[in-house]
Amino acid sequence: MKPHKIKRIALSAAAICLAAATAVSAETKLILGEAGPNRGARAAALQHFVDEVTARTDGEVVIDVQWGGALFKANAAVGSIADGVADLGTIISVYFPQEMVGYGIADLPVVNADAWVGMRATDDLMRSSDTIQANLANQNLVYLGTFTTSAVNIGCKDVAIRTVDDINGLKIRGVGAYGDTFRDFGANMVPMSIYDAYQGLDTGLLDCSQGYSYAVGALKQEEVMTSYTLLNWGQVGALGVFMNKDVYDGLDPAIQAAMADAGVAMADKLGELITADNAAAVEKMLMAGVEVIELSTAERDKLVVQGAQYVDAWVERASGVGIDGSALLAEYETLLAKYAEERDTQGYPWTR
Repeated sequence: MKPHKIKRIALSAAAICLAAATAVSAETKLILGEAGPNRGARAAALQHFVDEVTARTDGEVVIDVQWGGALFKANAAVGSIADGVADLGTIISVYFPQEMVGYGIADLPVVNADAWVGMRATDDLMRSSDTIQANLANQNLVYLGTFTTSAVNIGCKDVAIRTVDDINGLKIRGVGAYGDTFRDFGANMVPMSIYDAYQGLDTGLLDCSQGYSYAVGALKQEEVMTSYTLLNWGQVGALGVFMNKDVYDGLDPAIQAAMADAGVAMADKLGELITADNAAAVEKMLMAGVEVIELSTAERDKLVVQGAQYVDAWVERASGVGIDGSALLAEYETLLAKYAEERDTQGYPWTR
């Protein structure tokens, strides 16, 4: 081979290597820790967030999701993200009642049964509250987007809850302020995970289990239930994606904005998926012969009134970390009304 051809080939190879190095350096790869498995509506919504970030940054940001607690378990998420074990990840507020007290507002037993309305109100609050953002910043965290488990309901075997008086004496699996309210109405609370509730109902260890429609369907609990009461009460919505603030602050503002937009889109996607899954699960229950009961507004309001003490307790807890809980609660209720009106006048985003 002639010397000038060898030189030209060498220069071309160098140019290719330089171009590749430039492309690699332009790409930002982030690691996301998720304690749950890569299946179900929430996982699909999280993947939607990941894909949206890449699309909205024209491929500049790529997120590698480590599923199933590969990097950290759910009860270690706050410290792991803040310390940089992952660049970002999912935090479930109930594991961190003090650190995530502001976010915990989405778990309160207020009238808030619509998954999309609840998520968008929570998302709006988390982005607009300077106090919450400052509290998170002190923990080296930044909020990016929210999920929900959707409306809290209750399924039973060989009994039915048609009024709050029917709760008295029942063996119930319940969690959070919702479970505490069931206890106030005379329930005998049984500590058990939702994943063990099938066996609990089947063997008689439980009369009823607090849960969510799509979870009943996913866990096939309709096979051991005879009744399912739609409470039209509230939901557990304080779980979402947060980012290490040091890493976030190092990103270009345009990328930060793209991640925020992807976070809003994530709530819309989960709203679409979980609304469909809940409807399908209720239909599955009906086909299995389960009696589906809708609690009356008057009976539901008794739950709300009784649960108000747990809302008050949250306000006091928030005040303990410098957050005006009363003001935040009023803002949250205003946002719930705002997005409920948007739903009623414009429909859900995926139906427009």
